[in-house]
Amino acid sequence: MTSSEIRKKYFDFFENKKHKIISSSSLIPENDSSLLFTNSGMFPLVPYLLGESHPGGKLLANSQKCFRSEDIDEVGDGRHNTFFEMLGNWSLGDYFKKEQLNWWFEFMIEDLGLDISKIYQTVYVGDGKNISKDTESIEILKNIYLKYGIEANEGPETITKGDFGPQVEIDFSKDRIFAYRDKNWWQRGDAVGELGGPDSETFYDTGKKHDLKFGKHCHLNCDCGRFIEIGNSVFMQYQKTDNGWQELKNKNVDFGGGLERIVMVKNSFSNIFKIDSLNKIIERIEEVSGLKYENHKKSFEVISDHVKAVSFLLGDDKKLSPSNSDQGYVIRRLIRRALRYSRQININKDYFLSELSEIVIDFYKDFYQELDRNRNFVFDCLKDEESKFAKTIERGEKILNSLAEKSAKIDGYIAFDLFQSHGYPFEMTEEIINEKNIVKSENFVNEYKQEFARHQELSKTASAGKFKGGLADQSEATTKLHTAAHLLLAALRKVLGDHVSQRGSNITAERLRFDFSHSEKMTEEQKKQVEQLVNDAIAKSYDVKCQEMNLQEAKDMGASGVFDSKYGEKVKVYTVGDFSDFSEVFFSKEICGGPHVDNVSDLGVFKIQKEESSSAGVRRIKAVLLERK
Repeated sequence: MTSSEIRKKYFDFFENKKHKIISSSSLIPENDSSLLFTNSGMFPLVPYLLGESHPGGKLLANSQKCFRSEDIDEVGDGRHNTFFEMLGNWSLGDYFKKEQLNWWFEFMIEDLGLDISKIYQTVYVGDGKNISKDTESIEILKNIYLKYGIEANEGPETITKGDFGPQVEIDFSKDRIFAYRDKNWWQRGDAVGELGGPDSETFYDTGKKHDLKFGKHCHLNCDCGRFIEIGNSVFMQYQKTDNGWQELKNKNVDFGGGLERIVMVKNSFSNIFKIDSLNKIIERIEEVSGLKYENHKKSFEVISDHVKAVSFLLGDDKKLSPSNSDQGYVIRRLIRRALRYSRQININKDYFLSELSEIVIDFYKDFYQELDRNRNFVFDCLKDEESKFAKTIERGEKILNSLAEKSAKIDGYIAFDLFQSHGYPFEMTEEIINEKNIVKSENFVNEYKQEFARHQELSKTASAGKFKGGLADQSEATTKLHTAAHLLLAALRKVLGDHVSQRGSNITAERLRFDFSHSEKMTEEQKKQVEQLVNDAIAKSYDVKCQEMNLQEAKDMGASGVFDSKYGEKVKVYTVGDFSDFSEVFFSKEICGGPHVDNVSDLGVFKIQKEESSSAGVRRIKAVLLERK
């Protein structure tokens, strides 16, 4: 089965279960201070999980584009991707555990024909305090397995770190359901009002032999790769209160299943790079390099994964460019990493990444049409980055040649600085050192590894803050600044022109950061004009009105926003204006998911703190709301 066939089967299945199929949201989150990229299927739906009504209703399904930068260093083990599609279905206060688990198994067994004997489940063991073990899911699962002819026993529990497992020998021919603590509890955050609940993860036995380097005993969450997670049903059952977690009256279901992994297990492939969407890239790398994937797996996997991810990131309608900060930095890192691994397998073909990117775009263009719309932008960015990388290589060689001329000793810290500051690959540093007979320190490699590990730890710490997920919060202050972002965009378009569009935003309770398309630095006069327009709108006490309509109606009425939705889908349009008489004076119209104030008079005084460059053709404004004196 192909990726397209499985995606369509999933949509057909849930349409038959009365779900509305919705489009994937952008990879660049809107109004989210915690995420650089959309990294799971649920994040675009957080406002609706928290109570906003969705235009599509209470039962939803889709395939969401996802990117996880924290997995960059994991690529190369045959099962990790940075970019992936997450098949999802949601119940916003409708069905719960019984329907979800039964339907998911029905899809896997009856529609996809997966082998039930290779499917295992995990559940939540409880917190040992207030929240009890998820025995409800256990009983449902036992009945499901019995329906398909298998008696499913519960195996040993894991109440320590889930990566370690129960640390006992497991009889996988009998035990099929396993309870974990840290692996099977989901929550958005620790603040009062946050949602949380147990989840039940689905694992598939690939038949791979357990590797003792990952521990004496194998278990479902073992890193040896025998068991691969293909789906997760999250049951949003609780809400955080001053007195701890309390049961919700209206419970939600959030399911996510990795399409690439499902394609892999359905076709009995040994790893994820055998599937159709990646294998076409692998085959082209083999043709150009003259080498075989099986003999150079890590290089092939890094190149193919990173090219696919970059094609989607650059191909997004928000048109992010490679840069030295935020999302642009991650894009640049992916491109340079792919180029570095290309050199390792002796590929020096000009614009090779653009060639591979064309394979990605042609494979996905019918379903993700934005890739086709933006293909020239993708190719131009890749070609430009390749030229810059060539200059980086030249710069690094000059530094090393200078050291050679001075007969200077080089240590691993210098090698790491070349990598970190100039993007110069460590392997190439080693090659030139050997060629030039430059003296190395005794612990050259260990020094480099030590510094690299320290940098990696710092990056992970930063990522933990950046990628914790969900909207910043639903506080009044954040809601006000979110509404102010609508006024700001409308004012920018009035002052600078209709070419201005939003390219991203980062909103906390303290401030608004807003990226927009514009090629020149704003003058002081332009900034004052924008401030004045926003504050005039606030002074006029305009109402904020929400309407649900299909995408074409939104376009016809002049609503701005990135049009993630497809033709015929309903969207929410928020209009700021005066609705007191038949004239209806509009200040702004935007497609958005909320939250917003009811009247802009609540905002106070809008003040621009800074206007600066974000990336090529994109400017950034930082602004605050002050109390009215």
